[in-house]
Amino acid sequence: MKNVVIFGSTGSIGVNTLKVIKALKNKFKVVGLSVNSNIDLLKEQIDEFQPEAVVISDVNKAVEVKSKKIKVLAGEEGLVELAAYKKADIVVMAIGNCSALKPLLAAIDAKKRIALANKESLVSAGRIVLERARSKGVDIVPIDSEHSAIFQCISGQDKKSIRNIYLTGTGGPLRKMPASKMHLVSPQQAIKHPKWAMGKKISVDSATMMNKGLEVIEAKWLFGLPVEKIKILIHPQAVVHSMVEYIDGSVIAQMGVTDMRLPIQYALTYPERFDSGLAALNFTDIKRLDFFKPNFKKFPSLELAYKAARQDGTMPCVLNAANEELVKLYLDGKIKLTEIAKGVDKIMKDHKVVNNPKLEEIFESDSWARERVKGCYR
Repeated sequence: MKNVVIFGSTGSIGVNTLKVIKALKNKFKVVGLSVNSNIDLLKEQIDEFQPEAVVISDVNKAVEVKSKKIKVLAGEEGLVELAAYKKADIVVMAIGNCSALKPLLAAIDAKKRIALANKESLVSAGRIVLERARSKGVDIVPIDSEHSAIFQCISGQDKKSIRNIYLTGTGGPLRKMPASKMHLVSPQQAIKHPKWAMGKKISVDSATMMNKGLEVIEAKWLFGLPVEKIKILIHPQAVVHSMVEYIDGSVIAQMGVTDMRLPIQYALTYPERFDSGLAALNFTDIKRLDFFKPNFKKFPSLELAYKAARQDGTMPCVLNAANEELVKLYLDGKIKLTEIAKGVDKIMKDHKVVNNPKLEEIFESDSWARERVKGCYR
């Protein structure tokens, strides 16, 4: 029996993680949950899973949860404390943006296994996170379907034998939208993903393909590969979740049904596998598998992400922070979809890169980029 702490338990990854744990109830026990402000759903989760501790990031909401049976924590200090919870074996990190960075490092310092669904922490501070994990002997197992696929495909292989890795993506809701009409796309159109049910922010990132660009940077750190070996392929069917090409010409692909419970379960059970109870992939139903090169001109966020990955230092952090603020403006109807990439490009050009940054410099760059966006769009 492994004890699990879930950060972001009311989000889509958190909810699906709880479904996996419920299905494998003889193998896992929930000992801690964290949410931002969704108190109603948290209370339901507390009743069902009986954790020992919970954290509410929104300090003002924390007073709404009172219990003599569980420990109620709040704010950033609460997140850090829960990350190092003594009874926890596995920490599922599924909260967004750089707010995950401090609790993630705390969990690593406490030598917990990390099931990682927060790409922003690796985008912004990949070197710091991976060096800390190596020094502590901590496994970081990715939950993102693409990175889980790569993780599975390279298992037991010599990294030197990898020619390329291919991160697949559906192309998002705007794959067939003419480039000339991208500026007319409404938030309602942008968040309507053809395959995955996700939050608004990540859905917009899928529409601009910034999400795939961030995945390139995440893969760079997770697998220790130069960005030149990390390719993107548009694959509308979402059957092949990613692939690894080796120097002998062999290609190993990971395939499966489109269900986030699969990579979540593997992150929890690694290196073992158990019956998920999910429907198997029916190959006779698959009529075709299409693969296309991404359109960098139509989706300029991809080129910006590769540029940030090559420049390294604090630039990926600035890319991520600027994009988050611009997506908020777009969802609020204050800018057009095409202005997101233009705004990120401007902030990146204004930034003076700090090479090999310390953690404090990462946070400073994150704050600088956010304030710079706000100043430009007042």
